[in-house]
Amino acid sequence: MTFLRTLAATALPLTLAIFSQGVADAQEASPKVALETSAGTIVLQLEGGKAPKTVENFLQYVKSGHYEGTVFHRVIKGFMIQGGGMDADLKEKGTKAPVVNEGGNGLSNKKYTIAMARTPAPDSATSQFFINSSDNLFLDRKNSQDGFGYAVFGTVIKGKEFVDKIESTKTGVKTDPRGIPMRDVPVEPIVIKKVTVL
Repeated sequence: MTFLRTLAATALPLTLAIFSQGVADAQEASPKVALETSAGTIVLQLEGGKAPKTVENFLQYVKSGHYEGTVFHRVIKGFMIQGGGMDADLKEKGTKAPVVNEGGNGLSNKKYTIAMARTPAPDSATSQFFINSSDNLFLDRKNSQDGFGYAVFGTVIKGKEFVDKIESTKTGVKTDPRGIPMRDVPVEPIVIKKVTVL
């Protein structure tokens, strides 16, 4: 009996330690990030288990302060809101090396998911991202024309009304510092003030 009590007493702390480690691992794999914007705060739940390289890349930009002062520079109603790479004057910020495209991770470009923006080159995503404001399943790898798709890496879990607000903002054509006209730019800049890991 004494042996069993000793075993139970030893096992309980070990079980709690394993449980705590499991919770910590889950939190690390699925961190929450708050995007504080001039339109309101949007909270994201990231999917590090399914898009590890993409989430790591995004968090590096978050922790370096890269996103602070950037704007949602491309907004198309019924499609998506894009930001993370330009300031209010549409000057593009410097970035790190591109991240590999994890578009085949099983996550879908459904409404209120966040995905990486990129050029026509599949592995060209750096800091820019977009939040789907509609079910854009044609952007998923299995449905995409280029066979690569756009990598989803999280979901909006709070502040969906602010995604809707940004999506509904008035847009127009503005010229970037290079003299190139850009379409679908919010008339009143929607600024990302601060981004934090919760």
